Amino acid sequence: MQLVASKMFLTKGVGVHKDKLASFELALRDAGVEHCNLVLISSIFPPGCKKISKEEGVKLLKPGQIVFSAYDRNATSEPNRLIAASVGVAIPADPTQHGYLSEHNSFGESDQKAGDYAEDLAASMLATTLGIEFDPNQAWDEREQLYKISGKIVRATNVTQSAIGNKDGFWTTVFAAAVFCDYTSLTTNNGTTI
Repeated sequence: MQLVASKMFLTKGVGVHKDKLASFELALRDAGVEHCNLVLISSIFPPGCKKISKEEGVKLLKPGQIVFSAYDRNATSEPNRLIAASVGVAIPADPTQHGYLSEHNSFGESDQKAGDYAEDLAASMLATTLGIEFDPNQAWDEREQLYKISGKIVRATNVTQSAIGNKDGFWTTVFAAAVFCDYTSLTTNNGTTI
């Protein structure tokens, strides 16, 4: 059986609580996916998958549903410590080819820096599969221009959540995710659609 998502949305959240698990739950609530069972997947953006808004995507999810997602999270109970979680997405111009997702979490990085890193990582992985030659030591801005000029990568983006650790030492959790939904391409190995 093959299960391929036709839609994906990006979401993020932050939660603060005296208990670490509860702070994660609050971050999931902030992201709008607390009512689902998240299954962590690796780094492939399905061919032909359409990026939709968070609002549209959350409406497609049902309580208790198993939801496949590329996500990252970070947590701290250290007051005033900057934390971030990010997911980068790189989508090829050719919709019959797959793209890439990357997950990144860090301490001391702003939204911009953590997001750029995750986006760069996803775009670099896609570039290597598309045969785009680049110097990995170049700055992200320079490589991003090269990717766009090649015409092989249509879009690279990220979703990033950062937060500063709670001043009273409560757990602060950040969460960022690419959530897959609308599995309309469910087929068996012999090609029968279910």
